Amino acid sequence: MSDERCKTQERRTSWPMRKRLSGVAAMLLAGFAGFAVAPFATAAERDTAHRGTAYRDTVHRGTVVSVVPVADRDAGQVREFLAGSDIATDSVRYGVRAYRLTYRTVDPYGKPTTATGLLTLPKGGTQRLDLVSDTHGTMVKRTYAPSASEDLGRVPSYLNASAGRAVAAPDYLGLGEGPGPHPYMDTRSAVTASVDMLRAARATADRLGRPLTGDVYATGFSQGGQVAMALGRALDGGADQHFRLKALAPVSGPYDLAGQEVPALFDGRVNDTSGVFYIAYWLVAQNRLHHIYKDPGEVFRAPYASHVESLFDGTHDEDDVIKGLAPSVKQLLTPAFYDRLRHPTGALLDAMRSADHTCDWKPDAPVRLYAGAADTDVPIGNARSCALQLAAHQAHVPVVNQGEVDHFGSFAVSAPQVARWFNALAGRGSPR
Repeated sequence: MSDERCKTQERRTSWPMRKRLSGVAAMLLAGFAGFAVAPFATAAERDTAHRGTAYRDTVHRGTVVSVVPVADRDAGQVREFLAGSDIATDSVRYGVRAYRLTYRTVDPYGKPTTATGLLTLPKGGTQRLDLVSDTHGTMVKRTYAPSASEDLGRVPSYLNASAGRAVAAPDYLGLGEGPGPHPYMDTRSAVTASVDMLRAARATADRLGRPLTGDVYATGFSQGGQVAMALGRALDGGADQHFRLKALAPVSGPYDLAGQEVPALFDGRVNDTSGVFYIAYWLVAQNRLHHIYKDPGEVFRAPYASHVESLFDGTHDEDDVIKGLAPSVKQLLTPAFYDRLRHPTGALLDAMRSADHTCDWKPDAPVRLYAGAADTDVPIGNARSCALQLAAHQAHVPVVNQGEVDHFGSFAVSAPQVARWFNALAGRGSPR
């Protein structure tokens, strides 16, 4: 699920060290504050109550609060950036410019809030641009989000923008410069933040003289693969009249928590370090929404119960979190809760199932599911479960098995293939 789970891998694969961009003007573009996009909500959104609270302030969802330039790279610099992380560069045609957008959206309870995201535009190509939605993987430190750091989270943005499309990459709630904690793996709020990022991107691109066509190509990695699938379903169902889903290409997403991802914690398909990291993050975040426990001591053993929630406050990086947790899931959790996790019921099962509906639909647009057979973060069984759910709706979707690659490896191989496939669907090149 993780972008940050790649940190150790990055040191072995020449991924460039995280750095802040220098020489980029941190100035607001005039005329964006309060600029609204309409319409913002479907009738279903207006009428649906979420956890007892109806969606509010839908008239202002997607309004752009501010725009800050954060990157300006020529094509050669884009190739260097991608090659530094072993990403194929054959689809690079243009340089890119990137902007941090702050926009209005809603929190998991439908209350007004703000979020940030990255809009990346090609320095060339057609004036009117198709749009790629890219949703990132698991991260715990808010400053690792796509709009805040030139790191792994920017690879798909630069890859697809340099091929000639606009790219909208939401930071999600509580990451980047958005307020509050990140509601990790809360599908509904990830989708609202992603749809509203598309609206903010549409307004910003128009004001920058690069209007969007309305065609959306959705992709995402790990946690973001699951978000991409849910976003595709929302767009296909008419979440916004301005956007049409043209293709969907999630990579290594945890689409089946109850049937695949959580059971894999116990049978060795998920490695211990990743398993501890993910389950601790998930339990802390989901407890705010589903009330799984009253006191951390009900779930986590001592001494972890005393500090586990503070590890996920958005200020710690992954290495700090891992150092503060047990070496295995069994050593992290109390015996009673360990057994409960193996046989979930009640609020715990509700939390799992709330994320497990993203493949339960029939897409009208073409879909490919990318995964790696040797992935011990998000086992390939997740993609196969998703394909089976889609097939139950008469949608026959291929699982592109990238072979014996791990979690980061599935991303490194798949991301350029996704860009090529999007190019081919748009009539710009070969699907491979």
